[in-house]
Amino acid sequence: MTVTASPRFDHLARLTDDIGLFEHADGAVPRLEHGYCTDDNARLLMVACREPAPTALVRSLAARALRFVAAAQGVDGKIRNRMSVDRRWLDRPGLDDCWGRSLWGLGTAAARDTSAAIRQEALARFEHGAGQRSPSVRAMVFAGLGAAEVLVVEPTHRGARALLADSAARLAMPDVGAGWRWPESRLTYANAALAELQIAAGVALGRDDNIEQGLARLAWLLDVETLSGSLSVTPVGGRGPGDVAPAFDQQPIEVAALADACARAATVTDDDRWVSGVAAAVAWFDGQNDARAVMWDTETGGGFDGLTPHGPNTNQGAESTLAFVATAQHARHLVSVTS
Repeated sequence: MTVTASPRFDHLARLTDDIGLFEHADGAVPRLEHGYCTDDNARLLMVACREPAPTALVRSLAARALRFVAAAQGVDGKIRNRMSVDRRWLDRPGLDDCWGRSLWGLGTAAARDTSAAIRQEALARFEHGAGQRSPSVRAMVFAGLGAAEVLVVEPTHRGARALLADSAARLAMPDVGAGWRWPESRLTYANAALAELQIAAGVALGRDDNIEQGLARLAWLLDVETLSGSLSVTPVGGRGPGDVAPAFDQQPIEVAALADACARAATVTDDDRWVSGVAAAVAWFDGQNDARAVMWDTETGGGFDGLTPHGPNTNQGAESTLAFVATAQHARHLVSVTS
């Protein structure tokens, strides 16, 4: 397999100042007026801490992202999401996706960062928020994935085990039907994370039934989101039974979620289909998609914001760039294990 994508952090550095990562960009230029969001800074913390041999730049990005997430955390462990460019919080701490993604980023940092200081601070912040529970399924899924990271290095951590068990319980509902092997009547966003959480929970908690159901749902999702040999992921408007593919606008975060889930599945099975799933996600960025358009900027290292019927939305915001970097990290591993 030929892979041109590689994890690069130069555009993320361009989008980051001394406070944190800006959310949006006009082309490759950060749109300062839109400010920052915790969701993206938590994702930045995650991808920076996944680097096995971080450069000084990556270490500095990890430290800034951790500071931002820590500042977003309220006294009760809930999380604020939006900060203006003049450094005012625009919302109150809550339990939305930003809470879940923050715990995912903190758990990843606690388990993987090369700095002991960052690992310790991240674990303390994770523990501060892990006692909360969100009414949102996806927020719980994201938080549960952070708990699974913690359990890799601290298998008896009570808070992480309880959070992961509660997150998995949210998905213990039957599939909608034989022709729709999914617990929701419509695919929405970050869909593969639901299957990934079940796999991660099954491994960490010793639940083979969770692993089997997660793998089955991931296999079904990968089939649904493949068209003519290439990924054709769920668009912004979602996808339900009977919807015709391809559909637009497709978001890079959907591709990254599939890459994450397939990479995890590949670690717990000997099934080559999961390696092929990661390869398909990488290929989507490299132009094997419904518009046959390359979805990242080879000069800046930024990811394009969405796939339209006419090609890419060439703005290079934080979410799309982070999705590209996360997928490219799996590509690096894929090349190392298949070469």
